[in-house]
Amino acid sequence: MSTTQSERLRELLEPLVNSQGLDLEEIAVDSVGRKRVLSVVVDSDTGADLDQIADVSRALSAKLDETDAMGAGEYTLEVGTPGAERLLKEHRHYVRAVGRLVKFQPVEGDELVARILVVDDEGLDLEVPGVKGRKPTSRRLAFSDIDKARVQVEFNRKDNDKSDEQSDAKSDEKEEEA
Repeated sequence: MSTTQSERLRELLEPLVNSQGLDLEEIAVDSVGRKRVLSVVVDSDTGADLDQIADVSRALSAKLDETDAMGAGEYTLEVGTPGAERLLKEHRHYVRAVGRLVKFQPVEGDELVARILVVDDEGLDLEVPGVKGRKPTSRRLAFSDIDKARVQVEFNRKDNDKSDEQSDAKSDEKEEEA
């Protein structure tokens, strides 16, 4: 069985990424003109900040320099996170997306946009937003019924927990003033 360059790179780099407290989500080698670009996507349950990205980038660069995994030619190393509209593939991706609005393409049926409420081993409990003033509805979706799922960007989301905390803080301030 032959091993692709991406698979060999994953075997080499994944333990190093994991040692930095991150998960190796994707790895790709692309040609851009005469140069090659090694793209590495990392993430964690709590996200990855710029310092973590810089640390893992330096560690990966050092590891690649001491091996011949990329061959003799020039290449550029790019390390980043999945981004706002990330594709959900692994169980951990769904867990990280709890509370987020996701566009689902079921294996059969029409596209569905819903908020992930709960993730377990078999699937997801969802809240489907109501249309034209209707109340949201609950729905269960098994992992086996999902073809694709992608997190949606929400610009006007009202986060109930934060607004409740702000209301509580304002109430506390008024009580202190009285």
